Amino acid sequence: MSKNEGRIQAIKQIVNHKPLPPKTPPSLDAIWAENVFTLNKMQATLPKHIFKSIKKTIVSGEAIDISIADAVATAMRDWAMSKGALYYAHVFYPMTNSTAEKHDGFISIQPDGRAISEFSGKILVQGEPDGSSFPNGGIRGTFEARGYTGWDVTSPAYVMETDNGATLCIPTVFVSWTGEALDKKVPLLRSISAMDKAANKVLGLLGHNDVARVNSSCGAEQEYFLVDANFATQRPDLLLAGRTLFGKAPAKGQQFDDHYFGAIPERVQVFMQDVEEQLYKLGIPAKTRHNEVAPGQFEIAPFFEAANVASDHQQMMMTTLRHTAKKHGFVCLLHEKPFAGINGSGKHVNWSVGNATQGNLLDPGDSPHDNTQFLVFCGAVIRGVHKYGPLMRAAIATASNDHRLGANEAPPAIMSVYLGTQLEEVFEQIQSETLNGSQKKGVMDLGVAVLPDLTKDAGDRNRTSPFAFTGNRFEFRAVGSAQSVSGPLIVLNTMLADSLTWIGNRLESELSAGADISKAILTVLKEIMDDHGAVIFGGDGYSEQWHKMAVEERGLLNLPTTADALPYLKTESIRDLFDKTGVLTPVELESRFEVYSEQYVLSIEVEAKLVISMAKTIIYPAAVEYLSQLCSTITSLSGLGITLEKGIAQKIADLANSMIASVSKLESAIEKEDFASTEEHMQYCAGTIRSLMDEVREYVDVLEAEIDDSCWPLPSYQEMLFIK
Repeated sequence: MSKNEGRIQAIKQIVNHKPLPPKTPPSLDAIWAENVFTLNKMQATLPKHIFKSIKKTIVSGEAIDISIADAVATAMRDWAMSKGALYYAHVFYPMTNSTAEKHDGFISIQPDGRAISEFSGKILVQGEPDGSSFPNGGIRGTFEARGYTGWDVTSPAYVMETDNGATLCIPTVFVSWTGEALDKKVPLLRSISAMDKAANKVLGLLGHNDVARVNSSCGAEQEYFLVDANFATQRPDLLLAGRTLFGKAPAKGQQFDDHYFGAIPERVQVFMQDVEEQLYKLGIPAKTRHNEVAPGQFEIAPFFEAANVASDHQQMMMTTLRHTAKKHGFVCLLHEKPFAGINGSGKHVNWSVGNATQGNLLDPGDSPHDNTQFLVFCGAVIRGVHKYGPLMRAAIATASNDHRLGANEAPPAIMSVYLGTQLEEVFEQIQSETLNGSQKKGVMDLGVAVLPDLTKDAGDRNRTSPFAFTGNRFEFRAVGSAQSVSGPLIVLNTMLADSLTWIGNRLESELSAGADISKAILTVLKEIMDDHGAVIFGGDGYSEQWHKMAVEERGLLNLPTTADALPYLKTESIRDLFDKTGVLTPVELESRFEVYSEQYVLSIEVEAKLVISMAKTIIYPAAVEYLSQLCSTITSLSGLGITLEKGIAQKIADLANSMIASVSKLESAIEKEDFASTEEHMQYCAGTIRSLMDEVREYVDVLEAEIDDSCWPLPSYQEMLFIK
C-alpha cells in the first residue's frame, strides 16, 4: 500500500470509527483518592504515635523521623498489595520535564526457596537508580553512575493502574552521589522552605504571633491537542518531534472562533470522562474541561493544591492524558505548537501564597487599600518580577515554547505584571503618597427582568500579559504545555523569598528609626514602586508600541528565543539569588544551564534531520511521481490534438528543485561543529538552522497546495484537525 493509499484508508477508518461506549460514571465519593495512600488510610493502618509523627512532617514541614519508616513501609505495602500491586516504583522528575520511574518487585526469595513479599523502611526511604543515564550538566562524569532517590514524605504514595497491572508509586527526590540535586523536586522543596522563612518574618513584623507554615499553591490549566492515531502514525514529524514540520493551512482554521467552548465531540467527551475518572482515583482534582480556541484543541484544569503536590499531579495528569488517548484511538499532543498558523498550547500556572492561619496572602479583599498584608505581599511580587524577569523567561525557555511566545495566542517574551485597574490605581496612590481608597465591585443590570443582576469585578483581565493578577492569585500565562510546573514554581517562590527578605529587613530598619508599622509599610511600598513600578503594564502586550516602550523607556528585556534567555542563568545576580536563598548552589545552577541548553540544541537538530529526511524520502518522491503523471497526461492529450498549459508542471518541477537545494543547505548547516561556546551553538540553532528549516517548509507547503490531493503522502491539517 502506498503512502497516499494508507492515508485514504486511515480517513475511512476514522469516519467509520465507533467510540468506546460511555460508562455510567461512579459516584465521586466512591472513587475519590481510592488509589492514594492518604492521611486517612495512614491513620487507619499506623500506630497512633507514628501517624502523628508523619502528619507533622506533611502538614508542618518538621523533619522526618526515619525510625518510623519500617512501620510506614509495611502499611504502605499491605495497602498496595490489597489493590493488586506486586511492584513498587520510586518516581522522580529529572531535569528533562519528564517522569522517571524504576520498578522493583516486593518479592524476596528465602533460603528454603520460598518467595515472600518484602518492603522495608530502608527501601522506602532510599533507592539507587543509575545516575549516569540522566543529564546532570557536568556535575559528574558519565562514567560515575551512582545516584539516589529519596522518599518525599510531603507527596502521597499512590497506586497507578494500567492494562499491565498495578504499581505502588512513591514520589521521591533524585540526587547525585555527591549530594547535588539532579531533579526538579529538591529545588522546589527548598524554594518553599525559603519562602516560608521569609514570609514568617514579615508576618511577624505585621503583628501576627500565630503563623502556620507558608506554602505556595498552584492550579495549572493544561491545554492539549488530540489527533487520531491513524493520522499521527503516518506523520514522522508528529511521532518524533511532537509537531508538524510541514503542512498547508486549511481553508478554515480558527478564524470563525466557533471551536472555543463549543460542544465537545462525543468521542472526545468519552475520552475526557475516562481521564477524569482515573484522575479522581489518584486524588487529582480535575475541575474544568472544554474545547480550546484551535480546532482539535482542548483543556483540562484542576483546583488549587499545595505547590509540591500540584507539581507531582501535573506530571501524573500529562501521563494519564497520553496513555488514555491511546485507548481511545488518539494521540495526545502536548507540544506547544503542533500546527503552524493556529493557536498553540500553554499551561497557565495560577500561583498564590498562603497558610492555615492567615489564609490566602494574595487575596486583596473588598478594600485592598486597607489590606496592608496583601499590599506587602503583592509589592514583593512586583519587585521580584522586575528584578528577575529574565529568570522567569529562562524558566519557560524551550525550543517548543519559542513558537508561542510573542505570537497572538501567548504573552510576549517581555516579562511584565498586570494588576488590573483597581490595584494599579492603589499602587499609583502609594507611589504618590495619596492612598485614599480603591474602586469597588459594581453591578450590571442587563435590562431583562428575568435575568439576575451580575456582579462586575473592580478590574478586568488581560490575556496578553505574561504575569497577570486575576482576583486572588497571579497567573503565569507564558508556561509551555509540555513543561513541568516545578521550574516556574521554583522561580516564583525564590523571587518572593528574596523580596520578602528585603522587605523584612527594610521594615525592621524603619521601625528601628521610630516609624510605626503603617508608616513603615507605606515607605517600603513607595520605594518598591519608585524602583520597580516600570514592570507594571495594563495595555496590549502584543502591540509594537509596548515592545518599543518596554525596552527603550522602561529598561525591560525582550528575549524572544531560548538562546537569548538561558544565558541569564549564568549571571551573577541570579546565581546570588539562588545561592543566598539556599535553593540552588552555583554548581547546581550551572548544571541546569548546561542541561537545558543541550536539550534546546538537540531538539532543533532532531527537527532539522527530520526535515531533511521527510523532504528527501517522502515529499520529493511524491512531487516527482505526480509530475510524471502530469507530464504523461499532457503528452497523451497533445497526441489527441488537445493542448494543456505546461506552467503547472513547470511550477512543480521548480518547487521540487528549490526544495532540494534548500535541503542541501540545511544538510551542510547541521554539520557545523566548531562552536566557541554553548551560547554560540544555541544562537546558531535559533538563527541559521531554524531559518533554513523554514525555507524548506515554505517550498513543501506550496507543493502540497499544487499536487493532486490523492497523491499527497501525508495527512493534511484539514484531516488531522477536523476529523475526529
